Amino acid sequence: MSFINYNSKEINCKVVYFGPAMGGKTANLQYVYNQTAPGSKSKLITLQTENERTLFFDFLPLALGTLRGFKIRFHLYTVPGQSYYDASRKLILRGVDGIVFVCDSQVDRMEANAESFASLVSTLEEQGHEISKIPIVFQYNKRDIPNVCSVEEMSKVLNQFGTPEFEAVAIEGKGVLETLKSLTKLILAELKGSS
Repeated sequence: MSFINYNSKEINCKVVYFGPAMGGKTANLQYVYNQTAPGSKSKLITLQTENERTLFFDFLPLALGTLRGFKIRFHLYTVPGQSYYDASRKLILRGVDGIVFVCDSQVDRMEANAESFASLVSTLEEQGHEISKIPIVFQYNKRDIPNVCSVEEMSKVLNQFGTPEFEAVAIEGKGVLETLKSLTKLILAELKGSS
């Protein structure tokens, strides 16, 4: 659920990068952060414990314009990929407006992708949400390394709803901004439909 700040005339939307450990969530967020104009973003915050890292920043993409006189601000989060950080992931997913599911394209990581997606679905259900009703895009990351699954195979296993999907090499920035732009369009369409 988007948060509307009437004082600043902003609609705040929460985007969560979800996926298996070491899949490229952090690389995505760092690339987006580095490509965002300094005056339109907050500081990149890293919450790090012994084995867990969550990143966060928000930005105001001026190119999007306004919706009924309100500016749209996006808050981007990563979640820890390891399943034993389930409590943190549940907390970060509260109030989510859109999800980038970052998949690791390596053949031997398909089971981890499927487990992570199942965790996402069950967490959202526990919070009273259906994944089919939340804007989501899939990013098939690490396309630059040998021994990767085909996009068709990954799509068949993970993308049950036929939502937008992108190939990426997040550490190089390939496919990163395209993925986020697609999700922001879905979120904006949802906001316009509910206003």
